[in-house]
This record gives sequence, structure tokens and C-alpha cells, in this order.
Amino acid sequence: MAKTYKELMDEARKVVPEMSVQEAKELLEKDGRRVVLDVRERDEYREGHLESAVSLPRGFLEIKVESTIPDKSTPILAYCAGGVRSLLAGKALKEMGYNNVISMTGGYTAWKTAGYKWVQDKQFTPEQTIRYSRHFLLPEVGEEGQAKLLDAKVLMVGAGGLGSPSAYYLAAAGVGTLGIIDNDVVDLSNLQRQILHNNDRVGMPKTESAKLTLQSLNPDVRVIPYQEKLTSQNIMEIIKDYDIIVDGCDNFPTRYLVNDACVLARKPNVHGSIFQFEGQATVFYPGKGPCYRCLYPEPPPAEMAPSCQEAGVLGVLPGLIGVIQALEAIKLILGKGETLVGKLLCFSTLTMEINQLNLKSDPACPICGEKPTIRELIDYEEFCSLRAAHAA
Repeated sequence: MAKTYKELMDEARKVVPEMSVQEAKELLEKDGRRVVLDVRERDEYREGHLESAVSLPRGFLEIKVESTIPDKSTPILAYCAGGVRSLLAGKALKEMGYNNVISMTGGYTAWKTAGYKWVQDKQFTPEQTIRYSRHFLLPEVGEEGQAKLLDAKVLMVGAGGLGSPSAYYLAAAGVGTLGIIDNDVVDLSNLQRQILHNNDRVGMPKTESAKLTLQSLNPDVRVIPYQEKLTSQNIMEIIKDYDIIVDGCDNFPTRYLVNDACVLARKPNVHGSIFQFEGQATVFYPGKGPCYRCLYPEPPPAEMAPSCQEAGVLGVLPGLIGVIQALEAIKLILGKGETLVGKLLCFSTLTMEINQLNLKSDPACPICGEKPTIRELIDYEEFCSLRAAHAA
């Protein structure tokens, strides 16, 4: 039999307790376990909501609540704009087995009118709402995570084989600030793997070419080019404003320089390296895992580690490793998932074998160990040359 609106509300009130905003405020101050459930539409939620409220629009309640709040004994305070939708939502929750649900009368409107604390999330433009819509659908990202990405600052060391895919996908994901340091120019031989550049830009500085590509992909991203060589004299000044460093360099002096600077500055270093058909990726995070020197206290002889120019490289390989670096940077920004801190991912394109090795910090490491001896940056060209000569 069809029911009137009044009959539906009367039925809901029989099973769902109601509480004024004043009572709700006092309850929340006492009960830290209670989930605050906002059942308004997303555009309403964006304009303002109770602090720590979980957004679950009424139209998706039955579909998503069990994954959002799996424990049906969890105490819930539901609210909407005025108290109607939350009461009906409470009845639906009761029917699904949630036995501790309260609806806040007057809703968000009464809460805000009373002068109680409310918060407003980052306001996305209509274009951003469309651009990042697939991120918004992921519970691990959502609008909160996308706001973190847009606020993040990542420095790319190199705009070559590894830096190209890393920067491209970080820009696509909406990482708000991308610094790119490289003192090289685009060469025709780069185009087999360095996807930030194209045939028309041969001879152009790589940082300039990278900026053109990334900003045409996503105008939300601010690209800061550094057309210079990374050295002991400039690295600390450059990295100080960035949250994460992505190391895509192709030589040992720069790898040791980036490692030591990141340890001294306490910055996470997303590291990648490639050789012919094989690649590696890891995350060196000061205080949370080993650093590059823990793995490689000394650089190998030059003949044992030829460059891509000398040994060659499969064009798709840096794409694979560079994308892994981008993924690790995104996970660090979001604070989600398991990162490669303390792990080394090894990938072979010829056999399609993927191995993950556990890494340990070296207590005797000269920069991150128990008694560090390196307290400032050194001359890394000399360090690598001396070690290589000694090993030879």
C-alpha cells in the first residue's frame, strides 16, 4: 500500500532516535568513536560540512555503506541539510542491521546557524571536477586526496628516459607543482624513449620542452624549469621547497649527490635506474629505511656501469620504471598503500620476471648510520672518480 510522506517520517521516527545540534555537539565531544555521516549530495558537502564527516550521499547509501562502515555496531550520527534525509537514511541503516544510528534534527543548517565549527574542503573548478572524476571515485583518493595532489610539490631530477614518464603521469594526476632540473638539450637519439620531447624540439633545452608538454597536458600544473647542472652548491637551495624528489639521473655522481642531499634535508627520494633490458626502483626515505649508500657504499668502476649512450637501452624500459616512480610518489603524497621503502623492485623486460628484494639500513652507513661521518655535501665527481680508480 502506498504511503504518504508523513507516514514515512512517522515510521522513521519510531525506529531512529533524533537529537538536536546542541546535543549532537556534546555527544561528539564525549564519543570519539562515533562516525559522523553526511548524507547530502557531494556539491552540498563541498560547500561545508562537520569536521571529520564522512560523505555518503543518500542515493548511494545502501550501495556503499557496508564498504564505508563495515562494522554494523559502529555508532553513527547522520545528518543532512535539515534533518529529513538523515532520518530516512537512519531508517534504511536500521533495516540493514546498523543498530546504533542517530539523526541530527535541523541538520547542517541548524549546526552552522548555531555557530558551531564547520570546515570547507578544497573547491574544485567545473573543469577539475571532470578532469579528476576517476580519482574522485576511488575511496583511497577522493576529493581529499586530489586536493593533496594539487598541493604537492615534486622535483624531477632529469627530463630524460625516467623523468619523462614520471613527470608526464604526475602532471596527468594533478600534482600541482613539478620542478624539473636538467642542463641538456633534446637530441634526436633521445626520442626513442624520452616521451616529453618530439622531433620539432631537437636542440631545445629539455626543461623548456618538458614544460611545453606538461602544461599542454594539464594547465593545473605549475612547471618550474631549472636549466642547470645539479651540484653541491645549488641542490640544497633547490630541493628545500619540494616535498618529494624523483631521481631519474643517469650517472653516479648525481645519484650520490641526490641521496646525500635528501638524507640531510630529510626528503623522500624516489629512485629509479635502468640498464639495457633491466630496471630497478625503490624509495629512500630518511628515518624510515636505508639510503642509496647503504646499498652501494662505493660507486662501481666505470667499465662495470656503462651509460645508456654506451650500452644501449630498450626504449620502453624507462617508461615502465618511470611510471613506477610516479606511482610511488603519488602513494607518498596520498599516504596510501605500501611503498617501496626498504624494498628494491627488479624488473626484466626479456623474461618478464619481477623480483622484490628486502633492503636493510646499514648501521655503519657514513650518512644515515648510527655514527654518520658525512655532515655536508662533498665533491661527488671526485668521489666517484677516486673510488672507480681505486677499484680498478
